[in-house]
Amino acid sequence: MEKLSKYLYKGYLPTIGIECHVQLKTETKLFSGIDNDARDAKPNTLVSHICFGLPGSLPVLNEKAISLAVKAAFALNVRPQIDSHFDRKHYFYPDLPKGYQITQFEAPIILGGNVKIKLSDSVKDIGITRAHLEEDAGKSTHKEGKDYSLVDLNRAGTPLLEIVSEPDMHSSEEAKAYAHELYLLMKYADVSDANLFYGNMRFDVNVSVSKDQNKLGTRSETKNLNSFRSVEKAVDYEIKRQVDLLEKGGQIIQETRGWNDAKQKTFSQRSKEEAHDYRYFPEPDIPPTKLDNNFINSIEATMPVMPEEWRNILKPLNLDPSSEDLLIDAEVEDANINYLPVIEKFIDSKEALKKVTNWLINIEIPLRRDNPEVKALSTKERVDYYQKIYDLNETGSLNSNRAKDLIEDILKSDAPITDIEKYASDKGYIQVSDESEITEIVRQVLADNEKATNDLKNGETKVIGFLIGQIMKQSQGKANPAIAQKIINQLIKL
Repeated sequence: MEKLSKYLYKGYLPTIGIECHVQLKTETKLFSGIDNDARDAKPNTLVSHICFGLPGSLPVLNEKAISLAVKAAFALNVRPQIDSHFDRKHYFYPDLPKGYQITQFEAPIILGGNVKIKLSDSVKDIGITRAHLEEDAGKSTHKEGKDYSLVDLNRAGTPLLEIVSEPDMHSSEEAKAYAHELYLLMKYADVSDANLFYGNMRFDVNVSVSKDQNKLGTRSETKNLNSFRSVEKAVDYEIKRQVDLLEKGGQIIQETRGWNDAKQKTFSQRSKEEAHDYRYFPEPDIPPTKLDNNFINSIEATMPVMPEEWRNILKPLNLDPSSEDLLIDAEVEDANINYLPVIEKFIDSKEALKKVTNWLINIEIPLRRDNPEVKALSTKERVDYYQKIYDLNETGSLNSNRAKDLIEDILKSDAPITDIEKYASDKGYIQVSDESEITEIVRQVLADNEKATNDLKNGETKVIGFLIGQIMKQSQGKANPAIAQKIINQLIKL
């Protein structure tokens, strides 16, 4: 059983649960054929009679949303429910023209599951209570200093999957790690674009504190957090705020709070409603959903390799945690570039696997981050390039420094390269291994550096590095350093 004493703050145990709204990657809305991508659309242009809830309008369920919810279930390590249905959740707000939201309350499409999070000193499973499909509301904009609000209904009807965690987290580190891992799961499973800037994933964080470890305190809910850092900071702030209030004899009220990122603090918005306040009842216009096992199994068969599986593949490399995280994160930063499938192609050769992984971490990923205009290459192209570069490096034709320069040159090249060895030779990357040619360069360097040469003759072997550097400089990096050192030893008779 987990020791909770390590989480205590001034004798209080914090408990955290997170509700995450994930915008599903469909072309159209959940119940209408209207475009689901409102990023660049003018306000109130992606709407229909269904979005407005006009009399006589009937919703039609988007099958793609069901498929993506099934994928999300497998990403959360659980099978979806065979039977689910939609309900009406009633509340009155300017951005909800129907006066109710269509959601799943009594019978959600996902029950259970878990998310494994990696912490600084351990790993931990965070339980999933449920995940349900629902339509989004519109967006209200409250202009500072104005006595009116603007309503944009472009988002109304957008398909969401609300993922509700168990209250298994007890620190801001765990909350941040959970939010980040959930992001990776949804991206890897291709359930959502998961772009936090555009609100494709939004986190509602519930925090309570209690001196009794067997009893939860009164919780606050901080809504619409759109970064992992804001999740972390909001949790820290709420724990301190609630404990300080209780220590002063105050009382925590159950409420909805917002997050002011500029001030790094939460603020009260409204009292929190209970389920009965919403007057839920079954949605009469949408039949219950019943999934076929063949349908579920066909989606399970197409599930990609997920983050935890990749971590197991990478484990034999003994990468430091930051390098492993870099690879796992980079895989979903650019939909056009895959790194892990490249690594997988070298899995049967330990040395090649290590070297190519190192090149990806230290050369290609930083290069692409700093130069977004660098063209996308297919996995096959990059595997072929890396294999040839590795072969040239192993045979001594290409040293490590020149390999780095060659990789950067290839990635920045506008035209495809059909013959890597010829390209490397034409660009002057191939090392000179002709002993007679290197001997002439060595003789010249020894003559030009008389003091270092005499020091070497007198047993000061540390100057060999300096002399090799001079040889590489004179040969413009082309001399094979191993052969150069062998010739030095021969000429000096070490």
